[in-house]
Amino acid sequence: MLPFFVINLWGSLYLSGFNLLSIVQIGLQGENKKAIWMDCGIHAREWISPAFCQYFVKEILRTYKMDTKVEQMLKNLDLYVTPVLNVDGYTYSWTDNTTRLWRKNRSPGTGGCNCTGTDLNRNYDAVWGTVGVSANCCTIIYPGPKATSEAETRAVVEYVQARSKDIICFLTIHSYGQMILFPYGHPNIKAPNYDELTEIVNTAAKAIKAVHGMDYVVGALAEALYPAGGTSMDWARLLGIPYSFTFELRDKGEHGFVLPEDQIQPTCEEAYEGAHSILTYVHDKTFYSAAASLTATLWTTLLASWLTSAI
Repeated sequence: MLPFFVINLWGSLYLSGFNLLSIVQIGLQGENKKAIWMDCGIHAREWISPAFCQYFVKEILRTYKMDTKVEQMLKNLDLYVTPVLNVDGYTYSWTDNTTRLWRKNRSPGTGGCNCTGTDLNRNYDAVWGTVGVSANCCTIIYPGPKATSEAETRAVVEYVQARSKDIICFLTIHSYGQMILFPYGHPNIKAPNYDELTEIVNTAAKAIKAVHGMDYVVGALAEALYPAGGTSMDWARLLGIPYSFTFELRDKGEHGFVLPEDQIQPTCEEAYEGAHSILTYVHDKTFYSAAASLTATLWTTLLASWLTSAI
């Protein structure tokens, strides 16, 4: 059986007209399926991120017949992958050397602001505007005039909310820093499954290190990196998606956002194993734990029935 491969265009047009999101959907035919969300390129200058999403899709399609776990996951899960979320900003960052480090989207300033762009990873309705942001619209961490003000943010929110009962894991891919992070970005909020999330990212970091020996720091966003409000990861967790993570890919600062070409392939290889580790855990927890729970319930019911009849 071949996996289906669908490209959905989602969102609205503005300005340069590039920001219709391309959402790749991959899966095998099945019933009662759950789903995984992955997005790359929310920050324009993080070029390794879109490269990874493309690599991830390629590897899933290439290996699903050789990797029984991937084939099993595709039978139970649909993968929604957005290779470039911030299309306008990403395109702009390719203009020349003066635009290479552009971070935000390209929305025009509002309310008298003469600067362009909003930080899309501060624009989600998750303790929006509280920490790790600036009200100065010319800064790189400007969260926008209000939560979900940006077309790209609204497109993700609408798409994910419409499928929120099925999406069990939300992955957003960034660079740089070599980290795997989980909610929350606000220092006063702790995820209810903090210990479980810590175990998951520790296992993923070990899987990453096994590929090329790279160490990844793990932890809650506010603890391991910095406080930040309005992130997509936190929004997904508050929406009710139980597993939500941010990857910060290579490197640790030597080259920063301008990662050398010879590091693209190894970065993608190790990140794939980290993502594979997380998806394996989420898949098995969702399907095998549920099946085990159902079996235990059935046996308990049968035993109770037998004891009642015996008495």
